[in-house]
Amino acid sequence: MRRLREGRRFGSRRRDWVLGAGLLLALGLAFAINATSALTLLYPRATAAVRALPELSAPRAGQTLLVVSPHPDDESLCCGGQIARAVQAGAQVYVVWLTSGDGFELNSALLGRTFRPRLVATENLGRRRMDEAAAAAAVLGVPATHLTFLGYPDGGLLRMWKDPAPIRSPHTGAMHVPYMRALSPGVVYTAANLRRDLGAVLDRVQPDLVLLPSTSDAHRDHIATSLFTQDLLKKRGWSSRARYWIVHGGLEWPLPKGLHQTFPLLIPPRGHYLKWQRADLTLQQEALKLQAVQAHRSQMLVMPRFMLAFVRKNELSTRQETGDPADGARSEQHNREY
Repeated sequence: MRRLREGRRFGSRRRDWVLGAGLLLALGLAFAINATSALTLLYPRATAAVRALPELSAPRAGQTLLVVSPHPDDESLCCGGQIARAVQAGAQVYVVWLTSGDGFELNSALLGRTFRPRLVATENLGRRRMDEAAAAAAVLGVPATHLTFLGYPDGGLLRMWKDPAPIRSPHTGAMHVPYMRALSPGVVYTAANLRRDLGAVLDRVQPDLVLLPSTSDAHRDHIATSLFTQDLLKKRGWSSRARYWIVHGGLEWPLPKGLHQTFPLLIPPRGHYLKWQRADLTLQQEALKLQAVQAHRSQMLVMPRFMLAFVRKNELSTRQETGDPADGARSEQHNREY
């Protein structure tokens, strides 16, 4: 009996030790995930690289800024802070969305509470995401009259860039713009029509600066958006007005996931070769960006930690469209930090 009691006491102490060690480990992980100082220790070279970047000044009063966004939410993720900075500086800000984000079938399934969303459900998602984008823009101070939705097919832009023939949306099944809110409702899905509509926005806005995705972005719609926009800017002699950004940066970027407002947005692995500039944000601008990101409620439903990971103390922008592949060997050590 004595040995049995001693065995029980030993087992109890062992369980207490295991529970205590587990609690300490959990607290340590929580600190590492949430404390800026700990995050800096986890990503020393990456944070140092961001600190070393030249600062990007805000647009001046009287200037006009156009953000070209492939989907509703990209404008807030890439540039919400810069939009707020520009508005506060007295610049005029405009946003144009090439698609309405109606290709996110998981999103449609969750919102419609079905494993097989019908085609009308994806169109309803597009309408919802347009509403969310308008709400996000309002948070950032962009007037509703400065917003333009083109309504071209989510997931089909790169095919449109490569093929001049009309295409069918891979998600809604439509062959024309189905949204009355769009610039040209009912227009057939062709590259020529997209060029015409996006060109009309450029000619109306006459932007001094254009924020558009880089072709280094991993998303096909982002690549196509960049190609269409670059082509139109070049034809107008406005290529020098382009400033590029990345949202899908590779290797689970941006790290760490979740909301870390006092931590910098690190250089994306897919854009490591690019000459970035750092747009530092005030606490107020960060707060506005957070509200704008949260306004995209349908996206927050399915990927909140990814969305919130863009709300950092800075944003990144570059004048350089492509990198130098010869620098690949020098990027290996950097990429290991991610």
